[in-house]
Amino acid sequence: MALTLYDYGMAPSPRRARMLLIEKAVPFDRVIVDLAAGEQLGEAYRAINPACTVPALGLEDGTLLTDNAAIAAYLEAAYPTPAMMGVTPVERAAVASWAWAAEMEGLMAIAEAMRNSAPAMKGRALPGPIDYPQIPALAERGMLRLAAFFAKLDKRLMGRDFLAINEFSLADLVAYIAVDFARVVRVKPSPEQANLIRWRDAIALRPSASA
Repeated sequence: MALTLYDYGMAPSPRRARMLLIEKAVPFDRVIVDLAAGEQLGEAYRAINPACTVPALGLEDGTLLTDNAAIAAYLEAAYPTPAMMGVTPVERAAVASWAWAAEMEGLMAIAEAMRNSAPAMKGRALPGPIDYPQIPALAERGMLRLAAFFAKLDKRLMGRDFLAINEFSLADLVAYIAVDFARVVRVKPSPEQANLIRWRDAIALRPSASA
């Protein structure tokens, strides 16, 4: 019995789990949860994940993992090859640090900018079962944070093929998704950010990036 990924193709959070599964060559079945139609807020999906978010990953024994941190931890332990979170203690620390930066300074900045400005997100400034109002100032801050994140990545990638360690890791995966998803707020690397563009274009060639 394969794992079951509750997914939505256009969203960055489930894309993280999907890419990680593909990188580890783990078979899985997909169940699409239509976020655009609000399916995640319906009773059927609430019964699966009361947090009303995707991804969720159903395991063979019936266990349900409902966030990317749990999914990554499980997959790394259950399917250790290829290692996506480092091997040595120093590597693991580096991957954890840069994956956290990609999450907090990249994806969260995009979420701030998009969810606090898009008309379609009115009253839905945070995902989940509770409706929160938009705060326009957070959208402005998100754009500033995103620009700083891109600059940070470009500097880090000078003379490097990968972000955290000397091979593709979870840090690259999360940061790539952030850089790619920034298009929703009309942000992309500037021509001067050659290191970031080179890295992004190389990762885009990986099979997991197009899934």
